[in-house]
Amino acid sequence: MRKALKRIGLCLLAVCLVWCGTLIADRQRLREELIRLHVVAASDCDEDQALKLRVRDAVVENLNAALADVTDAEQAKAYLRENLPKIESLANRVLAEAGCSDTVHVSLAVEEFATRVYETFTLPAGIYQALRIVIGEGEGHNWWCVVFPSLCVPATSDGFEDVAAGAGFPDALTSALEGDDGYEVRFFLLDALGSLENMLHEG
Repeated sequence: MRKALKRIGLCLLAVCLVWCGTLIADRQRLREELIRLHVVAASDCDEDQALKLRVRDAVVENLNAALADVTDAEQAKAYLRENLPKIESLANRVLAEAGCSDTVHVSLAVEEFATRVYETFTLPAGIYQALRIVIGEGEGHNWWCVVFPSLCVPATSDGFEDVAAGAGFPDALTSALEGDDGYEVRFFLLDALGSLENMLHEG
């Protein structure tokens, strides 16, 4: 009896370790395979918030076309690094055409993100690579999305699943991000891991 209980205990421990391993792998995949877009408005006045959205739309449209055939996150990061001046020029042109004298600073950086709810999915907190666009003094509210794989344009659940599958996400991770029944605990733990990352990053 004691041997049988020991075997059961060892089996349960093995299952827990495997499950924890898949969670850590999913957290790593999110950190390495996603590139967020972070646009910061000059201020919270209506005009600056509207300009933020105009810059966002122009950049998203440009990058959706430029990255359409890119299937690897490292290739996407390399493209963004090489084309930061072009992205900055595009954003500045949008401002100039709107009669705004502010300028834009664009960078590719590692940033902390809180949990973010989108229309068809939710991203857990954590450290992500981000294309950061700061307009003027950058004292206004932010706007976020995912520029790679392309998730900035609101999509149906089927559309999100297609993009997630193309990015190599396992079904369990996709279901957790969509909030499917039975995957709430998985998302909670992914979010907790991301929050821990943020805390350690701050320290």
